[in-house]
Amino acid sequence: MSTEDPTRPTEPEDPTKAAGAVGELAIPLDPRLMVRERGLRGYWDVLVQRTKAGELGSMPVIVGLVVICVVFQLLDSRFLSATNLSNLAQQMSAVGIISIGIVLVLLLGEIDLSVGSVSGLTSAILAVLNVSHGWAVVPSILAALLAGTAIGLIQGFFFAKIGVPAFVVTLAGLIGWQGLQLTVLGDQGTINFDFNGGIAKLANTFYTPGVGYAIAAVVVGLFVLAMIVGARRRARAQLPARPLSETVLRAVFLAIALFLVVWIMNKARGLPLALVIFGGLVVIFDLILRRTLYGRYVFAVGGNPEAARRAGINVAMIRITVFALCSTLAAAGGIMAASRLYAVNQSSGGSDVLLNAIAAAVIGGTSLFGGRGSAYSALLGILVIQSITNGMLLLNLGTDVRFMITGAVLLAAVTVDAVARRGREASGRA
Repeated sequence: MSTEDPTRPTEPEDPTKAAGAVGELAIPLDPRLMVRERGLRGYWDVLVQRTKAGELGSMPVIVGLVVICVVFQLLDSRFLSATNLSNLAQQMSAVGIISIGIVLVLLLGEIDLSVGSVSGLTSAILAVLNVSHGWAVVPSILAALLAGTAIGLIQGFFFAKIGVPAFVVTLAGLIGWQGLQLTVLGDQGTINFDFNGGIAKLANTFYTPGVGYAIAAVVVGLFVLAMIVGARRRARAQLPARPLSETVLRAVFLAIALFLVVWIMNKARGLPLALVIFGGLVVIFDLILRRTLYGRYVFAVGGNPEAARRAGINVAMIRITVFALCSTLAAAGGIMAASRLYAVNQSSGGSDVLLNAIAAAVIGGTSLFGGRGSAYSALLGILVIQSITNGMLLLNLGTDVRFMITGAVLLAAVTVDAVARRGREASGRA
């Protein structure tokens, strides 16, 4: 029989032996804070859970892109050649940059119809300052970008402060900025850039193999550094983090993908600077949206503006700055387009620029209902759009067929988004 005094208080257990202990403290972990189960099984479980809840993510886009590549390669063996892929990478950068801005606006549940006209106007401002007035390359580019920012601030103000619907404000901008573009260009109509000038080199520079591989290595190194810093932050917060082996595996997959892209580009003309700029902007805005307070505010306003306002978020400020960023990116895309064509004319920013920019964002997986999307949507979406365009050009199909197919793909993407939204509503995650 035990001789212990039942009234004597028992000694507390060793905190380090308690279930759920982290470090030296016995802190029960909320399972919602867990990264997921370790290993491949954890990835599979997360995939199944998200699919059941309507969180399809980029899966439909990636599957569709694979199908497009297989079909066009079977129809024309030149489609996946290094030369054609290099041309595709160079061609998609301008509209892809504009599409990043569209992603930001769509996250608010709004739309910007003026991006094509803004890209044309700002590229005209660039050409007039650089060619007609002899401004240096950098000041000319900065002036064009600032003009885009000012346009976005004006449109955002009318939407957020005055209460004019974004559709109407940007529709007016589509017409008005196009008229101002014609005024800026004047009687000349077309302004050509120096083939060897700094502006022309933006979209027509191709790095040597060594530089291309060095850029890929730097990107992989920065990714590993970010993963390590993130793991240390989680450790300081006493949260579980990914094991080192998983970080290494992810870095290896990224390195394989990047070095494969560089290897393919090197078989043609080398890694295009335009692709580096576009890819860099995608990564930067993805980090802004996922890792900053401002990015969280954008998702919050897009998900429920009234709830965001009650939570103390300055909804008007978020809306104005998002439209300013969208127009600034439209200006950057216009500059890249002008650089690729070595000229600006009255049709710059017109044709299917607006259509493709919006289609790329939606096809890439950004929800039209707001609050869901990623900067990578612009990359995936423009890959789909440009692959379809490029493949049909190789097959000598007309613009009419290209428009019809692009429209069908856009409708399919919106349908998938609507079906996924139903699934989220059924699971209580809408």
